[in-house]
Amino acid sequence: MICYVYRSRRRADAYLYLPCQDDFSAVPDALMQMFGMAEFALEFELTPVRRLAQADAEQVLGNLREQGFHLQMPPANDRPF
Repeated sequence: MICYVYRSRRRADAYLYLPCQDDFSAVPDALMQMFGMAEFALEFELTPVRRLAQADAEQVLGNLREQGFHLQMPPANDRPF
């Protein structure tokens, strides 16, 4: 699956993965307000065996299929939004 990744301008190391470029329709409004302005970062082919820096590829794929998006937040020891 091709996925599109957006970085938050409001929160460092917060990323939003989408299955369709620029289609934020599945992302809840409250989440978009917390995420802030989304800046396109990259697109790539996501497979279950692909290694990602801070996420599990199978979990990301599952969230994209079930929810229509995947939110990657910074490690828990960072401050929340």
